[in-house]
Amino acid sequence: MDAMEVAPFRPWEDFFPGADRFAKPDMSDLAKWNNRVISNLLYFQTNYFTVAVVLFLIVGFMNPVGMLLGGTVVTVVFMGLVWAGENKAVVKNFKKKNPALFLIVVMATSYFLLSLCGGVMVFIFGITFPLLLILIHASLRLRSMKNKLENKIEGAGLKRTPMGVILDLLDQQEEKINKIQDFIESKLKE
Repeated sequence: MDAMEVAPFRPWEDFFPGADRFAKPDMSDLAKWNNRVISNLLYFQTNYFTVAVVLFLIVGFMNPVGMLLGGTVVTVVFMGLVWAGENKAVVKNFKKKNPALFLIVVMATSYFLLSLCGGVMVFIFGITFPLLLILIHASLRLRSMKNKLENKIEGAGLKRTPMGVILDLLDQQEEKINKIQDFIESKLKE
C-alpha cells in the first residue's frame, strides 16, 4: 500500500483536551520523549499543519511587506547558494581573475541583505514560531490508545501519510534515537 493518505483532522477536544492530558516529558529518557513527539506528530499532523498555516498567515497579515520581502530574499539567497554550489569552478575563476570586483559584489550583497534583515526576520519568525509551538505541544501532549494504535498502523506501513514520509526521510527510527541517547549519556558520565 504505497498510496499517500491525508490523516484526518482530530477534534479540538482530542487535540487540546485539558491540563490532565499534558505532562512534562521525562528528560532523562530521550527515547521515550522522542516516541511521544513522533507519535503526536503522526497522530495530529493535519491539526499541526493547520495551526502552522494559520500562524504563518497571521504573521504575514501583521507585516505583509516584511513577509513578502523576507520570503523573496530567502528564496533568492537559497537559489544563489544552489547556483554557486553547482558552479564552483565559475565562482573560483571569477574570484581569481577579479578579486577586487568579487569583494565588491560580496560586500554589496551583504549590505543589501542586512538592509532587508527585518523582512527576513519576519519571514523566519513566521516559519519558526509555528514549529516551536508544534514541538511544545507534541512534547507535552500525552498519547492516547487511539494515538498509539494509529502510529502502529503507520509504522507497519499499512498507511502512508505526509508526516510519516517526512519522518522516514529524516531517518527517525527508534534504534537510532536509542544510539543517540546512549551517546549523550556516555558523554554526561565523562
